[in-house]
Amino acid sequence: MLRVSNIKIIPSDKVRFDRKCSDTEKAIKEALLKKLRVSSENLVSFKVSKQSIDARKKDDVKVVFSVDVVLKNEAGFIKKNRDKDIVQIGNGIIRDTPVISGDNKKKKKVIVTGAGPAGLFCALKLAEAGFEPILMERGEDVDKRIGSVNDFWQGKPLNPSSNVQFGEGGAGTFSDGKLNTMVKDSDGRMSEVYRTFVRFGADESILYINKPHLGTDKLTGIVKGIREKIIELGGEVRFSSRVTDIIFEDKIRAVVTSDGKVTECDALVLALGHSARDTFEMLDKKGVAMEQKPFAMGVRVQHPREYIDRLQYGKFHEFLPAADYKLTYTKPDERSVYSFCMCPGGYVVNASSETGRLAVNGMSYSGRDSSASNSAIVVQINTSDFPGSDVLAGIRLQRSLEENAFKAAGGKIPVQKLSEFAGVYLENVIKNKDNNTDLILQTYKRISGDSYFDENTPECKGLWTYSDLNKFLPGYMSESILKAFPHFGNMMKGFDSGNTVLLGLESRTSSPVRIKRGEDLQSINVKGLYPCGEGAGYAGGITSAAMDGLRVAESIIQKEQI
Repeated sequence: MLRVSNIKIIPSDKVRFDRKCSDTEKAIKEALLKKLRVSSENLVSFKVSKQSIDARKKDDVKVVFSVDVVLKNEAGFIKKNRDKDIVQIGNGIIRDTPVISGDNKKKKKVIVTGAGPAGLFCALKLAEAGFEPILMERGEDVDKRIGSVNDFWQGKPLNPSSNVQFGEGGAGTFSDGKLNTMVKDSDGRMSEVYRTFVRFGADESILYINKPHLGTDKLTGIVKGIREKIIELGGEVRFSSRVTDIIFEDKIRAVVTSDGKVTECDALVLALGHSARDTFEMLDKKGVAMEQKPFAMGVRVQHPREYIDRLQYGKFHEFLPAADYKLTYTKPDERSVYSFCMCPGGYVVNASSETGRLAVNGMSYSGRDSSASNSAIVVQINTSDFPGSDVLAGIRLQRSLEENAFKAAGGKIPVQKLSEFAGVYLENVIKNKDNNTDLILQTYKRISGDSYFDENTPECKGLWTYSDLNKFLPGYMSESILKAFPHFGNMMKGFDSGNTVLLGLESRTSSPVRIKRGEDLQSINVKGLYPCGEGAGYAGGITSAAMDGLRVAESIIQKEQI
C-alpha cells in the first residue's frame, strides 16, 4: 500500500467541503492520478487517511489530503518513484481486545461508576473481554436526559441528578463533541476510540479529518449503541444510581447507591465527571488519597459565525465548514489566558448541575450551522488562589463564583458586550486608584473603537439576560481577560470589537481535584479502586477520557490474567 501526501484541492462552488458533495471524491481521485502519473486502470482502490485545511494565505486556501492507495503494479511503481510525498506503508496495526480464558473472568465483579466516555469505554472493553461489568450512572438514560435538559433550558427547575453534566454520555453529550486531543497515540488507543465511535454510528471522516468532532445530535445515538452492546455482552447498566458510599477494608469490597442498595465488587472504576462534587466530598471523608489540581475559569465569547469564517478563510469561507481558532496570551509574571473548547456554529448552553449555582458551556450540532461561533476565554487558576489548603478548596472557589453568577442574572445566563464589561471594570479601577489604570484605559479605548460587525445576538440554549459580569468575576480574572483581548485582536482583526459578546460563568474546564493513583492505575491507598478519566484528574476531553477508560480496563484484564 502507498501513502500519497500533499494532494491539494482548491475549494469552490463545484467542490465544496461545507457539506457532503459527490464531486469531492471525484476531485480527490483526479488529483491523486495526476500526482501518481498513472491511469485510472492501474488504481485498485484509494482511501483518505488525513484531511486538513491550509489557510495560511487567505487568498490561496487549500484542502490538503493524504491518501492510502493500492496499485496493480505497486512494486514496479516503487522502483521508479522519486516523489518524497509517495511512500510505501504497511496495513497498520489493529489493537485487539484482550481475551482471557476460563470462567474466572465472570467471577470477578467489576463496577464502573459514571457513564461518560471514560466509563462507557472501560465497561465496553471489559464486556468484550468476557467480564460482566455493572455500569452505574447517577443520571438518566440519554433519551430521558434530553427531555430533562430541554425542560431546564425552557425555564423549568433543574434536575440535579440529570442535566448537562450528569447522565448517559457525560458532559460531552451536550458539547461540540470534539475528538482532538494533545495526548499522543503511541499505543493505538486513540485509533481504537475513533474506530469504536464509527462502529456505533459516527461518520468515517473522523478517522482522517483534522480536529474531528461528532456533534451532540450524533453523540446521543452513539452512546446508546455502546450501552446496548455492553448489555448484549452480559453487562448491566443501572441509571439513577448515584454512588453515595464505598466500603473497603484491605481493599474495595462494595458500593452503596442512593437507593440504599449495597453491591459487592472486587474492583471499582471511579469514572466520575469533574462535576461530581458530592462524590469527592464522600471520598475525602473516607480517606481516599486526593490532591488539589490547577485548572482554569473565565467566560464564553461569541462572534457572528460569518465574521469568524471570513476572517479564517477569506473568500473561500462559503465552501468550507465553520472555522475554528485557538488563541493564547502569555506574558512573564502574568496569568495565562487562552481559548478553550471552541464551538464553530454553536450555542452557549446553561450547563448548571447544582441548584442556585450557574455554569455555562459550549455546544454544537454536527452541522455546526448556527449563526454564531463561541469559545471559552479562560484564565489560569493556581492552587494558591484556592480559599484553603484542603483538597476540596478548589470546588469551594467554583461554587462561590457560580452562586454569584446565578444571583447576577436571576438564574439566567448573564450576557454583556465587551465594551460595557471593560467600561464597568475601568470605573472600578479608577474608583479604587489601581496602578493599572493607564493600561486598562488603553485597552478600553481600543475595545470601544470601530466594530467589525453589528448584529451579535446571543445564541443560547437556556434563558439569558443582559447583566454585568463584573458582579461575579474576581478582579484578577477580569483584568487578565481585558489584558488578553487586544493581543487576541492583533491575531484576529476585530476579535476585540466592542460588540463582542461575553457570557458567564465558564467554570467547569477541568477537575480541581485529582484522585491519586499508582503505576498500576489503582488508588495509592485503596486497592481495587481505579480512578479514571477527566473527573479523577487523568484526562481532558472526550478522546483522552475514553483512552483512559481503555487503559484502566486493560489493567484490570491483565491483572485477572495473572
